[in-house]
Parts: sequence; C-alpha cells; structure tokens
Amino acid sequence: MSRILIIEDEESIAELERDYLELSDFTVVIENNGLTGEKRALEEDFDLILLDLMLPGEDGFTVCSHVRAKKNVPILMVTAKKEDIDKIRGLGLGADDYITKPFSPSELVARVKAHLARYERLVGAGQAANDIIEIRGLKIDKTARRVWVNGEEKMFTTKEFDLLTFLAEHPNHVYSKDELFSKVWNMAAYGENATVTVHIKKIREKIETDPSKPQYIETSWGYGYRFRV
Repeated sequence: MSRILIIEDEESIAELERDYLELSDFTVVIENNGLTGEKRALEEDFDLILLDLMLPGEDGFTVCSHVRAKKNVPILMVTAKKEDIDKIRGLGLGADDYITKPFSPSELVARVKAHLARYERLVGAGQAANDIIEIRGLKIDKTARRVWVNGEEKMFTTKEFDLLTFLAEHPNHVYSKDELFSKVWNMAAYGENATVTVHIKKIREKIETDPSKPQYIETSWGYGYRFRV
C-alpha cells in the first residue's frame, strides 16, 4: 500500500485530500508545518509527497529543495497562486508536478496515481528493492551499505557497518563482546573484547544524539550490548 505525506496547513483541505486518498487505498500522513513536514519527509519513507507552497515554519519551495537534495520521492506541489506556477517551473526545485487550488478530489487522486505509476516504472525496471532497516530515525541500507541518521548520511568503516547491522537485525538480544567478535569478525575472540568496545564507541558517536546516554545500542554491564527498539 502506497504511503503519502501531505504537508498542508489548512486542516480542512488536508483532511479532504486525506479522505479521498484513503478511499483509493493509500495510507496518508498529515503535517501542518513546513519544518515538521520536512523533518518527517527526510526521516521516513513515503511514496509521494503532496506539498503546499504557503506554509508556516518553512515555505514549500524550501521544503521541496531540501527533500529533493536527499530523496527521489515524487513531489506534487499545491498552489493557490497562478504566478507561483512559473516559479515552480523556473526555479528547478525538483518538483515533479503542480496542481492549483481549487481542484477536484478526482483530479488529485488521478494525478497522484499517475505519478506513482511513473515513478514505479522508472525505479522498478525489474530491480529488487534495497534491503533497508529503519528504526526511529536510523536508516541502514544493507544493499548499498549506507547509513543515515535523521536524514543525514554517516560514513562507516566496513566492520562498523557490519557490527551495527548485526545488532539492528537482532534487536533486544544481549550479546557478549566475545559473541559479537565471533559473529562479526568471523573468528574466535581470544581476548579481543577491546576491539568490539572501540567499534561500539565509534558507532555511538555517529548514531547517538548523546553517546553517553545511548538510545540505540545499550550496554549490559558486565556482559555486552543490545540494540533497543
């Protein structure tokens, strides 16, 4: 089921858009502020974004450019001003299309379906989707071996990535340092506990807001570590 993000400050319009899209079997999320809408668009995966131009916090032009810099999700911009159409075309913001208010709900649904179908043809092409783990703002792309924290990409060494991925794939399970060394480095530990400790410290520096108070990788004192979900 396709997931749509609506960023629209007029609640009545947002709710109308949501109702008609949900009738067409879409899952819909609404944000009423440009800043919170951008944050959600970057942190979560959506199949299409319906973006109003005039928003509190941050206007639709800015939201569009920031999201497009990080993601290829289709963006359908909504405007009540005819003159904004030329801006959308001319600024090269990365919007895929625009729709002007007032519009009929059937037109909206048709445009959304058309862009989703087009996007699926472009990115599908028989390719399997990347294997991705997403947990509370942390996104691990196992296929591309890339990691994002709240939309910002972080660079990982090979073993840092392998260790993070292993823990994230086995949440809420406490592993000893010896077990982690054996499973990630594929060899017996023989006192190599410090290697795991150093790698955990480096991973926390990259994914935790406050490494001293970890929200992802917790220490089980006297034993090892677990990934909390």
